[in-house]
Amino acid sequence: MALTSDIQAKINTWLTGNYDTDTKANIQQLLDSGDEETLNDAFYRDLEFGTGGLRGIMGNGSNRMNRYTLGMATQGLCNYLLKSFPGQEIKVALAHDSRNNSREFARIAANIFSANGIHAFLFSDLRPTPELSFAIRHLGCQSGCVITASHNPKEYNGYKVYWQDGSQVVAPHDKNIIQEVNAIQSPDQVKFQGDESRIHWLGEELDAAYLEQVKALSINPAAIQRQHDLKIVYTPLHGTGITLVPKALAQLGFTNVSIVEAQATPDGNFPTVQSPNPEEKVAMQMALDQAKAQDADLVIATDPDADRVGIAVKNNQGEWLLVNGNQTAALLTHYLLSARKQAGKMQPNDFIVYTIVTSDVLGDVAKAHGVKAYQTLTGFKYIAGIIRDLEGQENYIGGGEESYGYMIGSFVRDKDAVSACALIAEMAAVAKDKGQTLYQAMVEMYATYGMYKEDLISLTKKGQRGAEEIQEMMAGLRANPPQTIAGSPVVELRDYKTGVIRNLQTGEERATGLESSNVLQFILADRSKISARPSGTEPKIKFYFSVKHPLQSAVDYDQVNQKLTDYINLIIEDMQLK
Repeated sequence: MALTSDIQAKINTWLTGNYDTDTKANIQQLLDSGDEETLNDAFYRDLEFGTGGLRGIMGNGSNRMNRYTLGMATQGLCNYLLKSFPGQEIKVALAHDSRNNSREFARIAANIFSANGIHAFLFSDLRPTPELSFAIRHLGCQSGCVITASHNPKEYNGYKVYWQDGSQVVAPHDKNIIQEVNAIQSPDQVKFQGDESRIHWLGEELDAAYLEQVKALSINPAAIQRQHDLKIVYTPLHGTGITLVPKALAQLGFTNVSIVEAQATPDGNFPTVQSPNPEEKVAMQMALDQAKAQDADLVIATDPDADRVGIAVKNNQGEWLLVNGNQTAALLTHYLLSARKQAGKMQPNDFIVYTIVTSDVLGDVAKAHGVKAYQTLTGFKYIAGIIRDLEGQENYIGGGEESYGYMIGSFVRDKDAVSACALIAEMAAVAKDKGQTLYQAMVEMYATYGMYKEDLISLTKKGQRGAEEIQEMMAGLRANPPQTIAGSPVVELRDYKTGVIRNLQTGEERATGLESSNVLQFILADRSKISARPSGTEPKIKFYFSVKHPLQSAVDYDQVNQKLTDYINLIIEDMQLK
């Protein structure tokens, strides 16, 4: 693909502008070698600062994550903070994960904040994202940033921005920050020269404060004491979890934690996995092998920035199974509410939160315990928003989403794998104390509330035409919603973009009560739920399926599970999504 005049002009700007000699030499080398494909991708647009921050492939160019795109974004954020808090002493907290260049990017950001007269509190080494969220509130900061690309492949890095309540930025700040970032047109506008007097280092003291809050979440320390030698295999997948997860487990009283040593050292190349994603069995394989060899009770894995956790348990045949995000969220909710009730800790204003694409078993569990359940859009910033709105009136217990993120207690305002690991281990210890495995506890839960099964498929549509196809697909589903799916009548259409829920049988309409988001949901007569949601950051459209069937007894679990698997496959076939 030949270089357009616009791209060539951008390249010339980088070759002649205020960029370092290595950057210029690399770009010139690509020009000399005729690598137009790489140059096109690196310069065809500016790396977009979205509602959560930046994320992109590392390298040179306007569409890459580098010191200049990061610097311009940070300068824009500085400008917004200075306008938002005039005359105040402004503080920001900064953390980073184990990815390549993360430490350097964090230091560059700290320099820019300090050069703008803002106090930067920077962790002395890599730390989990949830600790950054905690640090913002603990230190009374107005904002915070973490350098991470979560579970993306090793070529990526990113920059997530938080506000003073410890959650990722929401309206109106998200759009306002984007405006300020877009106003920075050149690195010449960025104050790169740091002021050391305004850079402060965070370390073990903050770790201790955070871990104290994690320990306070424990509901049944007596069961842990009895089952302290529960065999736990843990892998941080070369990420930040190694800094706090073993400490959190030890602090709760667990004495038999076996770490996957080959994945214990932080490494941005993630040498033992293709993708450091605890949702994928291949990423968990080394931990599963170790667990099998040691006859362990539980496997837990955290992603590189330790905000998401995947777990594996043994079934009744002794085979290791991955527990998906919906199942873990349901187990945690069931445990938190039942254990609090047993310990006499329930309060009449307790509540939980889960997202609209997460299993409705969470709502059933809450209802059975007399606890209020709120639903919100996908993303923990929305869960944090509900906590913020209800602060002082209602008591948040926990929440989660299907994509392996959980938030227990409100001292962190983002998904937190460290506290989740601690409570998952406690949950397993309590089950073992009753003579159960965590798998058996899960089956028992479904026998109580009914068997739910969820699945997700993601359709990738690349390029401009792909983006158009996704829009056409959503428009078609809106204009002509299916009357039946897999033989079951569609009784309700929930359109979160228009904010309208319509009963397709009576024509009655009501509001979703949530802010606009491009999500469609079809509710079937048998309570099945199908959700369509285009990705905001990738050329994908995701379809979520949730189906339900009564489960009379634990012995029927495998049979009912297979029946629901077949039903989901029938839905996918009927909607022509393969």
